[in-house]
Amino acid sequence: MKYNSVLETLKKGEIVIPIYMYKMYPNLKINLECFIFLMYLRGKGSLVSFDIKGIANELGLDSNSIMNYINDLQSNALIDIKVIKNDKGILEEYISLDGFYEKIGMEIVSMGNTEINSAKEDSEDIFAVLEREIGKQLSPMEIEIVKAWKEYGYSDELIKEAIKEAVFSNVPSLRYIDKILYTWSKEGITTKEDVQKSKKNFRDKQKETKKEKLELFDSDDWLDNGDE
Repeated sequence: MKYNSVLETLKKGEIVIPIYMYKMYPNLKINLECFIFLMYLRGKGSLVSFDIKGIANELGLDSNSIMNYINDLQSNALIDIKVIKNDKGILEEYISLDGFYEKIGMEIVSMGNTEINSAKEDSEDIFAVLEREIGKQLSPMEIEIVKAWKEYGYSDELIKEAIKEAVFSNVPSLRYIDKILYTWSKEGITTKEDVQKSKKNFRDKQKETKKEKLELFDSDDWLDNGDE
């Protein structure tokens, strides 16, 4: 897979690489081209039809290149070729990613014994937080939106607070999170402490309004006005 081919594949948006997998990439002992191809297979599901020509046409590559990537991934026990009967009882070949998921699982467990247990939510990667809270992988466009937030000056701390607010409101979408951040920016809210203070002020105002209504309801003036 030539450099230009890699760029074209990425620009098509067909390959989404979760941050935690990208961080584990060096431990897979494969080159970047194989890793991108592996992420392409992952996007197709746990079992991918062993259709070399079809895959080659979709990626704009030749069949020999595809076979080379498959051989490299097999030699590193990241994929395997399985023969499975379809609904019609016909045997078909599939590319299985079980080995890859087992490897990733072991890496996650290993990380859990070292950094994950000691990591706090405030230091968790913002992309990982978003993927977990919205329940899906971020698309290339969504990743660019998050990058734009950072470039605009929103801190990870503030973005995480906006994510919490969106989840609490049962609207876990980037569009709603963006709206929250924009509103906070106009109100001068830039930190977690600012968010908490704003919420407290809002609750206090609600209590004060409720108290005023109760006092009005219990006052003699309200009764007199009612008689009129």
